[in-house]
Amino acid sequence: MGNTISELAASIRSIPDYPNPGIIFRDITTLLGNPRAFRRAVDELVQPYAGTKVDKIAGMEARGFILGGAVAHQLSSGFVPIRKKGKLPHDTVRIAYSLEYGVDEMEMHRDAVEPGEKVILVDDLIATGGTAVGATQLLRQIGAEVVGACFVIDLPDLGGRRKLEELGVVVHTLVEFSGH
Repeated sequence: MGNTISELAASIRSIPDYPNPGIIFRDITTLLGNPRAFRRAVDELVQPYAGTKVDKIAGMEARGFILGGAVAHQLSSGFVPIRKKGKLPHDTVRIAYSLEYGVDEMEMHRDAVEPGEKVILVDDLIATGGTAVGATQLLRQIGAEVVGACFVIDLPDLGGRRKLEELGVVVHTLVEFSGH
């Protein structure tokens, strides 16, 4: 597995000083464009849940849609998009969440998850955890059981994983990068 992880890390492009000076942006579009790396990443994200009953995969806009759709397909689960405010056409539930540089709101369709359904949260990266914590709270607000969260990339120095684990969410990540 170590070799797989190093291959995945090598397939992720690092862009210095984006979106702000001192930040290193971890770009997974290079991983997504590499068929072998993309398949490996999805297989690794699915692996901890293989043989487990998972009702829905919730993916956060926008890279979480790509990864979450693939994970949902592999697990024969439904997919739930969690979007920025104002993007969904039907009756929604909404929550405000903290970003590294402010506050935003995300929402999902009120009928996307039934109370008691087991849900896994999927996104490309966990940094400060604001988006993932907000999504977890949103899912719980309508009665979902968030049984896990998985991410391709963890930026452990920023503490997001710890915040999710403090909420009782089991977190699975594939690649760690130090620093921003």
